[in-house]
Amino acid sequence: MDKRYEHYCFADRLFYDAPRVSNAPEFEIATRELPAGWRRIPDEEWTTYAPPAERTPAQGWKVHVSGCAESAEQVLNASWKYCLANDICFKHLRGPKTLMLRNAKYAPRGGSGKLVTIYPADEKELERVLNELGALLDGVPGPYILSDLRIGEGPLFVRYGAFGQRHCLDADGEIVPALENAAGELVPDRRTPVFTVPDWVTVPDCLRPHLTARTAASTADLPYRVDRALHFSNGGGVYAATDTRTGEQVVLKEGRPYAGLSGDGADAVTRLERERAMLTRLAGVPGVPGVRDHFTLGGHSFLVLEFIEGRPLNSFFAERHPMIDPEPTPEQFAGYTAWARRVLDGVEQVVAGIHERGVVVNDLHMFNIMVRPDDSVALIDFEVAALIEENRRQALASPAFAAPADRRGLDVDRYSLACLRLALFMPLTMLLVFDRGKARQLADLAAERFPLPPGFLDGAVAEITRGVSPRPAPRLDPADWEHARTRLSRAVLASATPDRTDRLFPGDIVQFHGAALGVAHGAAGVLHALHATGAGRFPEHEAWLLRRVADPPPGVGLGLYDGLLGAAHVLAEFGHLDAAHDLAGRCLGERWERLGTDLYGGLPGWALVLDHLADRTGDRDLRDAAQRAADLVTERRDAPRRPRPGLLYGESGAALMYLRRYERTGDAALLDLAAAALRRDLAGCVVDRNDALQADEGFRKLPYIRRGSVGIGLVLDDYLALRPDGPDGEFTTARDRIRRAALSHFYGQPGLFSGRAGMLLHLARQDAGDDRAARHIRDLAWHALPYEGGLAFPGDQLYRLSTDLATGTAGVLLALGAALHDRPVTLPFLAAHRPPARSDAGSASTPGGR
Repeated sequence: MDKRYEHYCFADRLFYDAPRVSNAPEFEIATRELPAGWRRIPDEEWTTYAPPAERTPAQGWKVHVSGCAESAEQVLNASWKYCLANDICFKHLRGPKTLMLRNAKYAPRGGSGKLVTIYPADEKELERVLNELGALLDGVPGPYILSDLRIGEGPLFVRYGAFGQRHCLDADGEIVPALENAAGELVPDRRTPVFTVPDWVTVPDCLRPHLTARTAASTADLPYRVDRALHFSNGGGVYAATDTRTGEQVVLKEGRPYAGLSGDGADAVTRLERERAMLTRLAGVPGVPGVRDHFTLGGHSFLVLEFIEGRPLNSFFAERHPMIDPEPTPEQFAGYTAWARRVLDGVEQVVAGIHERGVVVNDLHMFNIMVRPDDSVALIDFEVAALIEENRRQALASPAFAAPADRRGLDVDRYSLACLRLALFMPLTMLLVFDRGKARQLADLAAERFPLPPGFLDGAVAEITRGVSPRPAPRLDPADWEHARTRLSRAVLASATPDRTDRLFPGDIVQFHGAALGVAHGAAGVLHALHATGAGRFPEHEAWLLRRVADPPPGVGLGLYDGLLGAAHVLAEFGHLDAAHDLAGRCLGERWERLGTDLYGGLPGWALVLDHLADRTGDRDLRDAAQRAADLVTERRDAPRRPRPGLLYGESGAALMYLRRYERTGDAALLDLAAAALRRDLAGCVVDRNDALQADEGFRKLPYIRRGSVGIGLVLDDYLALRPDGPDGEFTTARDRIRRAALSHFYGQPGLFSGRAGMLLHLARQDAGDDRAARHIRDLAWHALPYEGGLAFPGDQLYRLSTDLATGTAGVLLALGAALHDRPVTLPFLAAHRPPARSDAGSASTPGGR
């Protein structure tokens, strides 16, 4: 679960969206009159104040002032007066709501605690700020800022980092804030929850005593030895430890003061105290961990608990659930059903014992259920538990198990238990956030596949759907392409926001970090999918894209999938050649030769797009730039890199570039380079228990397009269409094993780049009439949700709907088109394999046809 997404769930109930930027200030100081020459600059999270004379460097030692709800006014007043009096640039969070979100339990740990940021002009001014403002705010409470060095015992912290808006690509090809290193190169400004100093930076003398004090902190006097970290949140860590007095294994739970806030405003320390009180009340209940001790260290609270041997319930899914396999047997379904029912019975017994003591768990989900080696269960994490008599609503919960707002007290646990009963068989209860009526569809799907007693899930459905009117489950019929295309395109078009300048179609959260124009997550990709599948051309939306690329926002990506060159490619395909040519020329004015060798935003995409535009325009400069981009990829092919096999971030993107250049030039050496690139990607894959080939990231194995083996398989197909396999059948064997990775019965997400739609695209390019492709089409309806008379799909993490190509409805539409449309449909620059003729395929003469 990626905690970054939570921040983008508050502004809109259906779609990921940035927090609203309002002209109305939230903190009182934002209404104050500024001295002459000062400027107030608001954005979505911060309000910045710039002095008349700009003295702020591009990077350096910045001062962060920590604050909480109780201290915010005092911190803001002191910072305002000091910075204005000394002509120092500073900024503060926009208001109390933003402050709470920044300090929430699952907020990013690296940025938590910061209320004010101050930008000293040099190290002398840094020292003055620390001495003078530090004295004004000494003893004021606030969260510890984990990314920074604390100054004394007050709320001031420092970190070396970027001041201005500079960006570069990180190891994953993502655009991130950047610093300039000693060699003048832009490198990622790493904002981790640990204080670090770049290796080319010298720590000023004024900071050395504080650095010494920080390193002197020790747990040596405690009677516990920390063995490993189990979990981190913004509220603190959870650690496996040993009591050195007895040798007993224990768990240490940390609570950071003023941090890790829940919906009721309680911080991690408050919740830890609540957990101790609840566990003390529940002492002796089977399946509830016992309290061993509690103490305070460095201002942080710790609770010492009995160690529960076992694993969280969610961790069993990949290895036990039969629908992960391509060809599950009845015996597998029966064995899993028996195990799941034992676990469910155990959980219900533990919860019943807790209720008998007058306590509601209030946060029951798969991560908080431990399964022991003998399949008995225990519950952990009682920090939001409450007395039944208090009849509380949930203040903190996993969205897939979170009760509706009208459920209180015991009804909260009853709802979560009902979700658990469903999720053990069809783990898609996240969709209930959008439509609780979906529970009936999930229960019916489970009953069709698992040998459950009649009506086993009916009670769970009744509990979940209480007060919800039933409606038919969404369906996708492989025999009715036109109906499917109409419903998906209707949802996509209904979601459009042409009045906004930051995005046209709602999609993934990266739209708000420079990707709102490109193919993967932006307008260009959605318009490509609509056009390629015969859903039509939409001049109003093309005009929006033309306006935005003519004046692109700061930080926008430059590549094929992440930004401007992808937009240029789509605009050229639509006939807007002058605009595409101008856009490519502007991109070439950037420092593009520093881009990475990935297809997503790097040089292979540049070579592909520029060659294509050169074909269309006859511009020799574009051709030369395409050659230079390809040469740079070749020169860097032996550079060390993180193993990230797949189409977008792995070597397969370079292989695709070589294949298309071979078709242009006939140079067989390019096929050799493509083969070598594919081998490097395949070397990062492993064969699983089903003889399927998946990308190995060490802690997980992935079959997907974005990162995974199917992305490699797409390019392997194109390679084998141009050159027969060698006598050892190396690539043919890999291709067959990758195909097996695309045949599972269950995928957690529906999207094109990281879900079932990508599997469908892969199979459809090989044989659109394959029964297993038809099964994927039907099963995509598991994730489908009604929206504005059409069908929409949730994006990554399933928290909100998405309509972009990479994660949302447009990508599902493209995959369906690859299997069902009467003309070839695929991703840019992959070979357009034509599927076998189908009697039920849509006709080009039908409304919306191409």
